Amino acid sequence: MSDYSAPLDDIRFVLENVVDLAGLSKFAAYEHVDPDTVYGVLEENARFMEQVVAPLNRVGDVQHSRWEAGAVVTPDGFRDAYQQYVAAGWGGVPFPADYGGGGFPWLVGSVMQEIMQEANMSFSMCPLLTQGAIDMLLHHGDEGQKERYLPKMVTGEWTGTMNLTEPQAGSDVGAVATKAVPSGDADGSWRITGQKIFISFGEHDMADNIVHLVLARVPDAPPGTKGISCFIVPKYLVDEDGNLGDRNSLECVSIEDKMGIKASPTCVMAYEDAVGYLIGEANAGMRYMFTMMNNARLSVGLQGLALGERAYQSAVAYAHERRQGRAPGAPRGEQSLIVDLPDVRRMLLTMRALNEASRCIAYLNAECLDLALHHPDAAVREQRQELADLLTPITKGWGTDMGVEVTSLAIQVFGGMGYIEETGVSQYYRDARIAPIYEGTNGIQAMDLVGRKLPMRAGGVVMDFLASVAATADEVSSSDELGPIGTRLAAGHDVLKEASEWLMTNGLADPTNALAGATPYLRMAGTVTGGWLLAKSALAAQRRLDAGASGDDAQRYRQKIVTARFYCDQILPTADGLLAAVTAGPGDLVAAAF
Repeated sequence: MSDYSAPLDDIRFVLENVVDLAGLSKFAAYEHVDPDTVYGVLEENARFMEQVVAPLNRVGDVQHSRWEAGAVVTPDGFRDAYQQYVAAGWGGVPFPADYGGGGFPWLVGSVMQEIMQEANMSFSMCPLLTQGAIDMLLHHGDEGQKERYLPKMVTGEWTGTMNLTEPQAGSDVGAVATKAVPSGDADGSWRITGQKIFISFGEHDMADNIVHLVLARVPDAPPGTKGISCFIVPKYLVDEDGNLGDRNSLECVSIEDKMGIKASPTCVMAYEDAVGYLIGEANAGMRYMFTMMNNARLSVGLQGLALGERAYQSAVAYAHERRQGRAPGAPRGEQSLIVDLPDVRRMLLTMRALNEASRCIAYLNAECLDLALHHPDAAVREQRQELADLLTPITKGWGTDMGVEVTSLAIQVFGGMGYIEETGVSQYYRDARIAPIYEGTNGIQAMDLVGRKLPMRAGGVVMDFLASVAATADEVSSSDELGPIGTRLAAGHDVLKEASEWLMTNGLADPTNALAGATPYLRMAGTVTGGWLLAKSALAAQRRLDAGASGDDAQRYRQKIVTARFYCDQILPTADGLLAAVTAGPGDLVAAAF
């Protein structure tokens, strides 16, 4: 197995050519974050993840986290690595300086998330849940709650969780039954009673305190999601000065034995009259939690990319070591390196193209979030928020589906040895398989895309997006070197537009039309979006070549064009074949007996 190396060249290319890192640094909020500073931070972060965190990936998969009488013991090395992570301040980089953060764009934080998840997805789950909890408290906590909890959470000394689902609820958060009743104490606290499942890092030995964000129902709450409130329920109570006090009445009663991410403890949490503090208003918890979940969905989309990248690196290394068969033109009697076999090259290039498309989509999504907050023009802020909203289910849904496909291809490159745990490549597939399920299954992402995002501004948001795709197709088509890429992209645009219009018309007439076509539509949208951004990549690479790039730089730019051309020739046309599925309607789904 090869050692992990952060793909800094690929990352930098996207930051400079697909999104505009330099442009973000011109805003007042980010004027201290020039690109050279960012690249220096990313290089140091990559070194830390490569040297400290990545070596624990296999250790965690073999040892797992262990539940021992209500306590959770993480695998060897995890606690020490996390303490180093905290000491280096990595978790606070994208958060406000007011609470000890670095004040960097969310785009930069997303890049760092990619690198950490490539190094060790199980380890990354703890910081990522904490970052989501921080983001939620920044938006919806009161000043006292922010001052009490955020400084230690931003440093990572305290970690955070998201307690949503329960055994009877699953993805139906409206079925949550955990109860909250006023304590009657002068501090305005509540008492929380109930059980939560699937709580990542709900208990562990890496931090001094765990700040749980818990969904519960107050007395006389309306049914469904409209009756959900959100509470801060810390493992250890915190006084007004930020000091830790008594242990709260909550515990981890078990952890799950999972297919993957085995070092990340997935906890069953029990609350029995636990002290909690209401965030914002009662019955507004789902609205608050979606702040956290939308950023979490971007993070999960990055997981698909991250595991795909790690699997791709392993597959390339193995293909350069393994000899089997004879490549076309190779001398008789000699076995060739499998990297020279056409079908292996097809698999490797498919992996690379899907990874690069996923990276472009996720980074654009993150950049839109920054622009929606800090661009000086209100109209641009609104437009970028709309695009972020449109991209989020694509980033999460398509990105994680592609992560599963890429990690599966890595096993195929390894052949029979890929199915043997000793090689370690199967871990990437096992780890990746959860990502299409949590933070809203990909079916839910598809329903969100067709049910909430397509109707935005009466379809105006998706039409603006399609206009951008068409403009890129026209620009690429006019290039002598890249013309065929533009032709393919134009065809992808046309089929996505036709599918979008069909769903908006027929879904309005009968919502089951939209729901029946939602999943193939999400795949189509992701496929075309990836083609659009890789076409933009090819344009940027060609401009660099035309400007006289030479040596290793020129080789990298030529490879960007190869990747974009392969994607548009062999992956983008699959969008055409999805049109029939998008527009088939629900007839057979209703008629089928199971």
